[in-house]
Order: sequence, then C-alpha cells, then structure tokens
Amino acid sequence: MPSAPVPSAPMPGSRNRSLQAFAALLLLLLAAPLAIYPVFLMNVLCFALFACAFNLLVGYVGLLSFGHAMFFGFAAYVCGHVVKQWGWEPFAGILAGTAVAAALGFVAGALAIRRQGIYFAMVTLALSQMVFFFCLQAKFTGGEDGIQAIPRRPLLGLIDIRDDFVLYYVVLLIFSAGFLTIYRTIHSPFGQVLKAIRENEARATSLGYAVDRFKLIAFVLSAALAGLAGATKAIVFQLASLTDVTWQMSGEVVLMTLVGGMGTVFGPIVGAAFIVAMQNYLSGFGEWVLVIQGAIFVATVLLFRRGIVGELLALASRARGDAPSQGADIAAEEVKPAE
Repeated sequence: MPSAPVPSAPMPGSRNRSLQAFAALLLLLLAAPLAIYPVFLMNVLCFALFACAFNLLVGYVGLLSFGHAMFFGFAAYVCGHVVKQWGWEPFAGILAGTAVAAALGFVAGALAIRRQGIYFAMVTLALSQMVFFFCLQAKFTGGEDGIQAIPRRPLLGLIDIRDDFVLYYVVLLIFSAGFLTIYRTIHSPFGQVLKAIRENEARATSLGYAVDRFKLIAFVLSAALAGLAGATKAIVFQLASLTDVTWQMSGEVVLMTLVGGMGTVFGPIVGAAFIVAMQNYLSGFGEWVLVIQGAIFVATVLLFRRGIVGELLALASRARGDAPSQGADIAAEEVKPAE
C-alpha cells in the first residue's frame, strides 16, 4: 500500500511561541507566592493540571467525559490512605494515586471507548457514580468524613513540605512536569493521529490506524494526569473527601476547559484560574456562586465560542493578517498508514 505524508505538525514558530509563553508563565508563577497566598496558588495549579488532563481527551481526541472526577478524587483517597495509614512518604503516595488512577482509567476506557458521542459521556458518568458510591461505602475512605489530617512528611526524606512556600514549589514542579508531558504528547506524531481521529475517525480507521488503541492510550494518559492532580491536592490540603469524586467536580472541569478555551494549550490553565478565583473571592455570596458560574458558562458558549484563550488567539491571528488556523483540520491532510 503506498505511503502518504504524515499529518502536518504545528509550525516551529508556533511551538517556539508556546514554549516562550510557558517560560514567561513559569517565571510569573515562581514569583507569585510573594504577592498571593501560596495555598490558593497551589489549589489553582492542581485544578489547572486537572483541566489540562481533561482537555487532552476532549480537545485533542474529541471524547467528552462526564466522569473525570473519579480519577481525580479516587487518586486523592489512595494517596491519603497510603500516606496516613501505611506511613508512606508523600511522593510515594502521589505516585501510588497516579498509578491507581491510570489503572482505573484503563478499565473505564476499555469499556467507554466502545461508544461514541453522548453514549460515551453517559458511560463515563455511570462509571464515575459507581466509584462515588464505592468511596461512600468503603471503610478506607472514611465515608462522609473522608480522610482528614493527612501528614506532610518530609518529601523523599529530605524536603520539609510543612512550610507552604516550600510545598508550593514542589506543586509547581509537579504541574510543570504534567503540563510538559501533555505539550509533548499533542505535538508528537501520536498527538497528530489523535487529532486525525477527532476530525474524521472513519478516515483514520480506513488508513490503517488502530483507532480504539489510540483512544485508549489517550484516555489512560488523561486519567493518570488527572490522578496526579488529585493526589497532589490531597497532600496540599491534607484532606481527601467526597467533594473531589462527585459528578459536580466532573462538571467543574468541563466548565474550566470551555471557559479557558477547549483545544488550546493554555486555555485550561486560564479557565481553572478564573473559576477557582471566582469560587474563592465570591464565596461570601454562598449558593449564588453557582448561579454566577452558570451565567458565565452560558455567556461563554453564546459569545466566546472559542473560550478566553481561543478568542485571544483568533484576535491575534487576525491582527497579524494570518489565514484562519488549519491546525485542527487534520482530516484534510493525508496520513501515513499504519504498518
């Protein structure tokens, strides 16, 4: 069978701009604790990584999951349990939570990817509710009380993370590692195939790609990174609770991704920062915060279809006089058949 060109990768200039933007963001985050409460910043970073992991699945594969909280929340429980009850140090606990989330992602993904569209979303929601009720009934999770007072033992036996400032830089390192993993994935040949599947799954299948295998790998990677975010959050707040595994948490990460800009590299980070800041600074309004969130969601869907970052990128592109971006139209490109 004759081979054809591989999907067109993003232009080097685009990659360089993204890396420069990340370097600038990193410098800003390094200095941020001097002006902003570090616990708030750590909360933002955990949710930003969670949203980036979710965006990898929905923005670059086209799979909308309504159950991603099961990986985020269950990893927090696993991390909290092994650190508090088994005496593991925090880094080992975070790795344990991430590994369990990846394993859970493999099982859930193997079941869910057999369906498409709304059926895929409903399967993930059903599986998430099963995990929620398991966490509610299991003894090791503490039921409605959750796992409280998770100890912050020295990280790797060397780094005292009882100091919020020290822990902040550890969380920033974890976030950066997760973000760069996602960035490398979406700019790799594997990522280009994922975009091809998103744009035209039937065509990708006809070209010889094992579509279900690619989707499952992406699902497991997304679940693992969501688990990494959840386990890290458990160490930050020394708490793992049912709040992190409810369907509302799955809805929040969808909101973060859409507000920031689905399918953009930095959109989930901006969306997570926006939603977490709103919840923190508008907490005095009580339940009205949910009403405000809903209004913002509706406004975003109606007025800013690309999200905050997506609209800014579109404006910048028009200002430069560029043609409309074709980076997402992978279906219009020929791809190399699988051997």
